[in-house]
Amino acid sequence: MPGPESWLQMPTLCAIDVGSNAMRLAIGFMDHNRKLHVVEDLREPVRLGQDVFTKGSISKETTHRSIEAFKRFKELIEQHHVLKVRAVATSALRESQNRDAFIKKIHQATGIELKPITAEEEALLVYLAVSKKIPLEAKTAMLVDIGGGSVEITLARNGKILATESFQMGAVRLLQVLERQKYGEKKFNLMVQEYVEAARKRFNQKLSGEKIDLCVGTGGNLDALLLLKEQLLHKKDSNFVTRQELQTILARVGRYSYDDRITKLGLRPDRADVIIPAATALLQILEVSRSSRVYIPNVGVKEGLLIDMVSELLSGGAPLHRDEVMNSVRRTGEKYSYDEPHAETVSRLSLQLFDKTRNFHRLSDDHKLILEAAARLHDIGQFVSYAAHHKHSYYLIKASQLIGLNPEQVEIVANVARYHRKAMPKATHENYRLLEPRERLVVSKLAALLRVADAMDHDHSSRVQGFSVQYKRPHFSLKMTGQGDLLLERWALLKKCDLFEKTFKVKFSVKS
Repeated sequence: MPGPESWLQMPTLCAIDVGSNAMRLAIGFMDHNRKLHVVEDLREPVRLGQDVFTKGSISKETTHRSIEAFKRFKELIEQHHVLKVRAVATSALRESQNRDAFIKKIHQATGIELKPITAEEEALLVYLAVSKKIPLEAKTAMLVDIGGGSVEITLARNGKILATESFQMGAVRLLQVLERQKYGEKKFNLMVQEYVEAARKRFNQKLSGEKIDLCVGTGGNLDALLLLKEQLLHKKDSNFVTRQELQTILARVGRYSYDDRITKLGLRPDRADVIIPAATALLQILEVSRSSRVYIPNVGVKEGLLIDMVSELLSGGAPLHRDEVMNSVRRTGEKYSYDEPHAETVSRLSLQLFDKTRNFHRLSDDHKLILEAAARLHDIGQFVSYAAHHKHSYYLIKASQLIGLNPEQVEIVANVARYHRKAMPKATHENYRLLEPRERLVVSKLAALLRVADAMDHDHSSRVQGFSVQYKRPHFSLKMTGQGDLLLERWALLKKCDLFEKTFKVKFSVKS
């Protein structure tokens, strides 16, 4: 590995994960072989979840401690001459009533921009980190991330994410909700089991028909379980815990008081109180999934952030997680019984039109992926009703898990699908009005392209095989090739070109 003297010559990156139980920083650099080396790994025991899960907001004292932690992070960032910083927060800050004020105070004190991420974004980052440590190809894998505020379960097959589900049963949340009952620890443990048992039905629905080949666990509590396995069971050099071992560890740790877990087992104070609910939750998940063991690779959100940042550096832009997005889109379409051949045809025609009109729409490949997703899902509202199905499509997409897209991108996908027919975007429409001005323009452009592509498959017969375009301001003409006379498609094009004409300021015509 390159020596310290070479670090400053390489891109140095910093990832910060603000969880419910602690704040974590990782600083790493990429060597000349494009391998990532972590040179700084710091954990600050600031528990946001203790406030949020009991009071709904972050207290002044916890805010002060958070600012002090971020100041220490800032010192390390400056010391290592970090090129880029990404700081994200998970369930506690997502749910905090005063999160905006908290984020603002962190930024004012340190200049670091902190961004709450969705459960889907969190699951993707963990997946990226795990996939670098454990081969996931040719397997159906279940990734279980047990945090302080939530548990994310991600199913992947052949190295691609199938689905992810978030459960509000993180270790700190369980501790705060159940400890208020003031029962002894034995009763407390039973209550934890009952609380987790309530999630069994949802687990079974997600795992229905899926045989799990591999279970992988992440989170600080699971890392601690590996150490407890070595300490209590005298088993070294393993990266997994079996279900039977977990039962034994849980029983033995449960015999220790909180103080003894710190003094005799060497657990940190902020780990000693949450290890029982975390281990209990994990055991229930293993039983539900019929998994005999869980592999623990000692990675998490911050490692996923670093990997994502390296990809961004290498590609010159934010990485496109197309496989994850399209897998989610396909499963969403199947869930709502979409017309798959029509969706594929409209998607193909939309992407061709996007490429043929780059010179005047000037949108990015990110926008192309958004268009592809919207084209595949534009008709799913018919699952509710054909009448006003474009509006139903908007709400169904908004409620769907499109892994690989952030909330802003999902909102754009939903709006593009919303405007594939009927009324054009208007400021009087709430879904459109709430968008940023630049996002409104993107929606109008992509919806204009989608309308034209949808018109070319008006009767869902996939008769249009290709098309050419000619553009000489202000005239835009399109000529289709395919089966039959294509009269219906030509009529539909002329009927649905209104948004295209308005958005791109052209006169649309169809050539024979």
